[in-house]
Amino acid sequence: MRSITKYRFGIMPTLLVAVLSPVPLLAADGAEIIKKSQAAFYEAGQDMKARVKMTLMAREGQQRLRDLTMLRKNYPASEQKYFMYFHSPADVAGMTFMIYKYPNRDDDRWLFIPAINLVNRIAAQDSRSSFVGSDFTYEDVSGRDLTADAHALLREEPFNDRKVYVVESKPIGPAEYTRKLSWIDQASFLPLKEEYYDVQESLYKIFTAEEIKDVQGFATIMKRTMSNVKTGHKTEVVFERIQYNVGLGDDLFSERYLRRPPEKWIK
Repeated sequence: MRSITKYRFGIMPTLLVAVLSPVPLLAADGAEIIKKSQAAFYEAGQDMKARVKMTLMAREGQQRLRDLTMLRKNYPASEQKYFMYFHSPADVAGMTFMIYKYPNRDDDRWLFIPAINLVNRIAAQDSRSSFVGSDFTYEDVSGRDLTADAHALLREEPFNDRKVYVVESKPIGPAEYTRKLSWIDQASFLPLKEEYYDVQESLYKIFTAEEIKDVQGFATIMKRTMSNVKTGHKTEVVFERIQYNVGLGDDLFSERYLRRPPEKWIK
């Protein structure tokens, strides 16, 4: 009887505390939410084609426009390939950018610069650099590896008439931020807002989904901004003529087409 009493009143409360404790559950849920969010944001459809208008806005009001076509194709085991062709302005016209995205390892990235007829391989550490002078990084374009951060669900709350998860992501290795907070729509799993904090724990960059539409059954962020709080610089990206499941071929994603992309897919 004594041993049974000890089991019931000694060990059982400990087990209940472990089972009911929210900390490990929140950590696990955070990773799952980010995984679903990345799938919704970066992996809709089997492939995708869009005309993209990127506007770079300085604090003083000056603006620069980047006009490009973005192509993306999904492959088994969560691999992806991206191809981008720049139509204007003159200093980037004809430039092409290609990404081979892999899970759990560094992506491969190439940039063709027509002015010097050179295909340049972008080093892994440069993935956190500015993408063609914008407030988005190369990594922002195709998404960050899920396992590069530790994710924890902090809370659930309303946000702009939507129910959201608030997830904190902390880099495991080198990154441009020390932590990121994401407000993720519980219905679509798209990120509605992201806040980036630096080593001083100061907010320095904010991502916002400005407009979301249904495109062929996929919730799609049609307009998004990335704002640098400290410099006052902002980049606005608008997706136009977006289509999913257009039938992109594998041969498109090659160095040969970096130099001479097929007119069919870039116009």
